[in-house]
Amino acid sequence: MALPASDTDETTVTRFLTDYYRDFSSLDIQAILPYFHEPCLIIGRQGVFAAPTHSVLPAAFTPVVESLRSKGYGRSDLSIRQLKSLSAATILVMGVALRFKVDGQPLERAGVTYLLQKADQHWKIAVLVTHDADEVARNE
Repeated sequence: MALPASDTDETTVTRFLTDYYRDFSSLDIQAILPYFHEPCLIIGRQGVFAAPTHSVLPAAFTPVVESLRSKGYGRSDLSIRQLKSLSAATILVMGVALRFKVDGQPLERAGVTYLLQKADQHWKIAVLVTHDADEVARNE
């Protein structure tokens, strides 16, 4: 059974993900690479992408970034729906990524699940799963 995250972990993880979303919103792939664990796994509609090092992550993010730019993307926010500690070094976070256009109008919503791993006293994204945002709401 998963344990609720401690207040300290919850605050630190929330700050980590807020920073990640701030940097992701720049659409600068190099800015987001440090947020990912080596290795990491990305699972989405396109399938499963295993990244043993940061050097291969741009292959996964470039199509996403190009698609968002073409839609007039401005920024993303994360609405955390669930945060659970699985161990002292692993936290599960489920939520919805809210994407907005440059003018602030809603663009799209995506369900996201993160498995964060503590490495060298810092949280990193070890697994990122994108999915239907409505699935997150059904599981609340």
